[in-house]
Amino acid sequence: MTAHAELAALRHQVPGVLGCVVAGVDGLLILHDTPQSSTEPHDVAALAAGAHGISRTTGAVLGQGGFSEVTIHNQNGYLAVYAIGELALLIVIGDGGLNIARLHLEARPVVARLAGLLQLRTANP
Repeated sequence: MTAHAELAALRHQVPGVLGCVVAGVDGLLILHDTPQSSTEPHDVAALAAGAHGISRTTGAVLGQGGFSEVTIHNQNGYLAVYAIGELALLIVIGDGGLNIARLHLEARPVVARLAGLLQLRTANP
């Protein structure tokens, strides 16, 4: 399966997922599957890099280890960011009805497969 197919499958498997983006931790877009999202994938990549940076610093200051994932819940939706190794991020955009627990269950194996497809080392959970 290709990396793009993994993103599309995640979007189809979890109701409420509007789109998926893979980006570098520097905020540069790698690939995306965002057919229903009105948000520009490049903007999502940059926002995720910011969320990653704050979360990584928080983990370091609190002595909790490296970045694994962060979820932002707004009034009408979600943004979930998962580490794909140390250099990339899986970003999932969800609507207000997204079951975030189901997303986490489905997304974590996708992260591992994306790491293999993108030839990146997975982060330790």
